[in-house]
Amino acid sequence: MLASILQAAGLRTAAVGNIGVSLLDAVLGETEYDVLAVELSSYQLHWAPSLRAHSAAVLNLAPDHLDWHGSMEAYAADKGRVYEGNTVACVYNAADPATEELVREADVEEGCRAIGFTLGAPGPSQLGVVDGILVDRAFVKNRQKQAQELAEVSDVNPPAPHNIANALAAAALARAFGVEPAAVRDGLRNFRPDAHRIEHVADIDGVAYVDDSKATNTHATEASLAAYDSIVWIAGGLAKGATFDELVTGAAKRLRGVVLMGADRALIHEALTRHAPEVPVVDLDRTDTGAMSEAVEHAARLAQPGDTVLLAPACASMDMFTNYIKRGEAFADAVRARAEESA
Repeated sequence: MLASILQAAGLRTAAVGNIGVSLLDAVLGETEYDVLAVELSSYQLHWAPSLRAHSAAVLNLAPDHLDWHGSMEAYAADKGRVYEGNTVACVYNAADPATEELVREADVEEGCRAIGFTLGAPGPSQLGVVDGILVDRAFVKNRQKQAQELAEVSDVNPPAPHNIANALAAAALARAFGVEPAAVRDGLRNFRPDAHRIEHVADIDGVAYVDDSKATNTHATEASLAAYDSIVWIAGGLAKGATFDELVTGAAKRLRGVVLMGADRALIHEALTRHAPEVPVVDLDRTDTGAMSEAVEHAARLAQPGDTVLLAPACASMDMFTNYIKRGEAFADAVRARAEESA
């Protein structure tokens, strides 16, 4: 999304790092860039104590990869490394105080600014949303009295709340680099999400089937579940030390049913038993790749017209699949096969 905005501004750029081309390959390759849009994982940041970026953003801070980092404190410390040495802007989520705390603790260059983003009306030095418009009160001459329109919510694809938050963060980073408002709008309009990120696969008998295999932790899954009103949820995999009580509590009223699969599915089942005992649950006691087809069949039986069958696993995929991409492909293949049968 950030790369799309930078490209719309006429800059030579690429999305690199934890997605696509590695950062080193981009820097050492033959192509010359004006600026790079870099995604870094907490693992990569653990080994990068002196990043010194122009600007950086942490979208949220929720438990993930605790099996590797050892504790939430260690995980947060590694995520916070992205701000160390920043020269222009540290972008944080105003709805997640933990990200703002990371900014406060960071050792940055003199003059580096803290910039927040919010789904509500923004305060000074923030970007936010007013009457369906993405607005900037950070990179304007008079932050106390002025706001710059950047784009409409409808320019964001898909316009789910967490994706609008992503757009605001990307816009903040681009504006910190000097990008004009028109390029923000054009970049958001041109952007198409990667596969397996809230990807609509098909509509069958009035039921939508959505692939969000990239939702590999509870925070991403919480955002995905919040985007739909009535859901048959397919979940499970490797929990990576996560707990699911808060996730289930928040989503319980929207769950028509749940289909569980994967090595740590029992953890989700236990949370459902505690916090959503009325929701029907199908527990698939198999971890072979063919389980996805069975999961889709069970989900289809639970779903009613107007519902969404949502693959948002809240877990990593490596117990059953090579990666989240293969998991998403298995889901999409199963859905398309069902669509052909019902045609």
